Amino acid sequence: MSDETVSPDKPARRGFFAKVKRGLFMTHTEILEKLGTAVKKGLGIDESVLESLEEALVSADVGAETAAALTDAVRERAGSAQRTDLEALRTMLLEEIENVLSSAPKPGRRAEVPLYVTFLVGVNGSGKTTTTAKLASREKAEDRSVLLAAADTFRAGAIDQLQIWADRLDLPVVRHNEGADPSAVLFDALSAARARGVQSLLVDTAGRLHTKKNLMEELAKMRRIAGREVPGAPHETLLVLDATTGVNGLAQARRFVEAAGATGVVLTKLDGSAKGGIVLAIYRELQLPVLYVGVGEGVDDLVPFDPAEYARALLGGEDAAH
Repeated sequence: MSDETVSPDKPARRGFFAKVKRGLFMTHTEILEKLGTAVKKGLGIDESVLESLEEALVSADVGAETAAALTDAVRERAGSAQRTDLEALRTMLLEEIENVLSSAPKPGRRAEVPLYVTFLVGVNGSGKTTTTAKLASREKAEDRSVLLAAADTFRAGAIDQLQIWADRLDLPVVRHNEGADPSAVLFDALSAARARGVQSLLVDTAGRLHTKKNLMEELAKMRRIAGREVPGAPHETLLVLDATTGVNGLAQARRFVEAAGATGVVLTKLDGSAKGGIVLAIYRELQLPVLYVGVGEGVDDLVPFDPAEYARALLGGEDAAH
C-alpha cells in the first residue's frame, strides 16, 4: 500500500466526501439534531447534553465502549472551554474523533516484492468477491500484472461470479470445481503467479462465520501455505466488512484479526443505510486502519479511505469538501 494510495489528492478527497456524505447524511443529521436539542434545553454542555451525546454516538454504531470514551474526552475539554454552544461541542467532538482515527497504525508503503499476495477475508455476504474485482481493477490501472484466485469454493456461484468479473477486466483466474480444497486452489495460484511473473495475486477466500473454528483453522492453513511458497505472504490480509452490520461487525473483526492476521479493513455499503460509526470502533478497539470504502456496485466504486474527510462527513461538515 503506497503512501499515495492512502493519501488521495484533493479532487479524490472531494469525491470521497461526496460519496460517503450521502451514506452518512442521516447519521450526522440525527447526531446534530439530538445535540442541538440538548444544548438548547441545558445551560451549555452539562451532563444532560453529554448523556445525549453518548446516546447519539451509540445509535450511530460507534459502540458503547468507544462512545463512552469520546464522551469522557469531550466532558474533560468542556470543563475548561470558553464556548459551550452547539458549534463548540461539534468542534470538540470532531477533534476527538480525529484523534481516534489517528491512533491506529498507519498503512505502510507497499512491500517491493516480485509477487505481492493479498487475501480477502470476511463473513458471507460482506462483498468479498466484488471487492476482489474492484481491487484488481485498481491494481491493473497502476500497471501491475494481476492474477485472481477463486478460493471461495463453498458458496454456490462464487467461482462463476469472480470469473465474470475477470472476463470483464480481462484478467486471468485460477479456479477449481465447486467444493474443491481452497488450499489446493491457492497452491496452484501461487505456482501460476510465479511461473508467469505476475506482480499481484488477489485471493478471494470463502465467507465464514467468525464463530466456526474449523473454517478459521482452514484460513490459518492457507496463510501457512502462502508463507511457505512466497516469503512474507500474504503481504496483506484485508477484512471485508459490511457497514450495515453495525457494531455486530466489531465481533467479526476481532476474531478475524486473531485468526487471520487481518492488516486492514475494506468497509462496503457505506453509501447506503449504513450509520458508519463502526469505523471509530475498528480504529480504537482493534487498532486496524480502514483502507478502502465501497460506495456502489461499479468497478470504480471503491475509494481510498480518508480519515479526516470521514470525520467531517460523520458530523456534517461542509468544509470537508474544500
